[in-house]
Amino acid sequence: MTESHDQALLRQALHAGPFVVLTGAGMSTASGIPAYRDAAGQWQHPAPIQHQAFLREASVRRRYWARSFVGWPRFAQALPNAGHHALAVLERQGHVHTLITQNVDGLHQAAGSQAVIELHGGLRQVRCLGCGALHAREEMQAWLEARNPGFDTDLAQATRTAPDGDAHLEDVAYEGFQVPACPACGDGVLKPDVVFYGDNVPRERVTHALACMEEAKGLLVIGSSLMVYSGYRFALLAHQQGKPVLAINQGVTRADALLTAKFGGDCAAVLEALAATP
Repeated sequence: MTESHDQALLRQALHAGPFVVLTGAGMSTASGIPAYRDAAGQWQHPAPIQHQAFLREASVRRRYWARSFVGWPRFAQALPNAGHHALAVLERQGHVHTLITQNVDGLHQAAGSQAVIELHGGLRQVRCLGCGALHAREEMQAWLEARNPGFDTDLAQATRTAPDGDAHLEDVAYEGFQVPACPACGDGVLKPDVVFYGDNVPRERVTHALACMEEAKGLLVIGSSLMVYSGYRFALLAHQQGKPVLAINQGVTRADALLTAKFGGDCAAVLEALAATP
């Protein structure tokens, strides 16, 4: 198959790298995990959990964990798609310096990528806000099931999955839902080990990611609108440094004015073709 002009441009840029790659929700849609925004950059789900509300209100924590309990089985079964595997190949080929992901699904690591920074954390761990203990999300699922034996897990078949591994439920569905405390300390609040809206990405994580950006030859954004500043800052930095900023994204991005080139093809298909080209 003849290489397209766009593929040739991408391949030439990456071969002059290595690049930092920044991925967003569009990277995982082929794995069955929906994106947050549509092609115009507009939010397409109910309002996300806010960090301060989760800390303050037991009702908000009950809402989150009930939705997560229903949505987790489907989310946990998601597998890396061809794009995830292609990025792992490109890393082994020396074209990817670091992979910074805004996703919380762990699919890059499952595909074999090594130099991964989970900017917003990962859903596969739960952290106690009291003692700091970490627990596997699968353990949390068992604790939730034990505390809520009559809860209708079949709701998962009738509800729409959300990007963060939960499911859309009506308020009445979780009014009596019971959320356990941390078993390590006995009373700590359990929270997924992710950055909720209104919270800050840990400083040391940002510092590490920015240092990687300094060392790389450019930035490749994949499947992200960059509407959230935590991701947009990397495009801004690369542009300020005079480095190429490329994007593979179906729709607008906040950094469109900063991009050296933008490619609108399917993320997985474009990456698979790149990884297959010597």
